Amino acid sequence: MRRLIRDISSVLIISGLLLVIDAGVTLIWQEPVTAVVAMIKQGQINKRYLSFRTTPLTPVERHALVSLKTLEQRVSFLARREARQVGPGDAIGRIMISKIAASYDVVQGTDDASLQKGPGHYPSTALPGLGQTVAIAGHRTTYLAPFRHIDALKRGDRIVLQMPYGRFTYAVQWHLIVAPTALWITHNVGYERLVLSACNPLYSAAQRIVVFARLSAVVPEGAARPA
Repeated sequence: MRRLIRDISSVLIISGLLLVIDAGVTLIWQEPVTAVVAMIKQGQINKRYLSFRTTPLTPVERHALVSLKTLEQRVSFLARREARQVGPGDAIGRIMISKIAASYDVVQGTDDASLQKGPGHYPSTALPGLGQTVAIAGHRTTYLAPFRHIDALKRGDRIVLQMPYGRFTYAVQWHLIVAPTALWITHNVGYERLVLSACNPLYSAAQRIVVFARLSAVVPEGAARPA
């Protein structure tokens, strides 16, 4: 009986220590268990994204693309093509923010399952290259915490979205703290902009921190390049 009590006590002590360690790591870095889960899922979606990037155009698509003369037309055509092809949880591109050392594959969707894989694109908003608002959400303390430090972004900082058809660079304009119900942040404003959103403050979903950035450069890639 005494041995059983000692064994139970040891298990409880070890469990308590593990919880304390987990809490400590979460405070100074991010929640470690979900980080491992997200890391595995990022690897999986990256493979699917690379496969999608090499998907050839159909003969009809090639013919239509040849008839388009400007960069804007080709990029817009390919952006609409990708929007038709991607489904919930699929990788659509990669976001890179050098200021905060962030580089993650972006998935389609902002539901819980999608955000466990990485930053998620709001399906109700456009993809890059359509001259509209592109909105992406991400966690700050769990699942790799991709947007943990977006509060450090300042005016002029660069955010890059790498898509199969182009590399889009956005310059940060400002950031705001808004209510979770502030749907206006995803509205179109007459020019292409990128909107990043995440829960605020850390470890709370009471508010949203939102970063606004305006498109500053486009480099065509893949089929968008001039023939």
